[in-house]
Amino acid sequence: MLDYFQVGQRIRKYRKAQRISQEQLAERTGISITHMSHIETGNTKLSLPVFAAIAEALGVQTDDLLSDEPSGRSAAVQELNALFDSCSTKQLRILADILASAKNALDKYDT
Repeated sequence: MLDYFQVGQRIRKYRKAQRISQEQLAERTGISITHMSHIETGNTKLSLPVFAAIAEALGVQTDDLLSDEPSGRSAAVQELNALFDSCSTKQLRILADILASAKNALDKYDT
């Protein structure tokens, strides 16, 4: 059975990490602020379309809202973000060029 309180807490965690207010997230997902508050506190069940809209608005995988264990892709993105956070602007530009070249080579050999 789905623990709506835990799902709501994860939504809150991602929302706060992105410095988004409940009002902003509610607006982005097309629901009322009251409904968003009830979702975060687990006082209401959320529909699949609202759940998907929240995940999209937060830029996270739905799996990330269902479980504390990040999905493989999300874990990799989190690792990269942590690495990028420690870089200067110049280092980020160099890494972007390196990654673009590596991605092009991967695409070339995938076909």
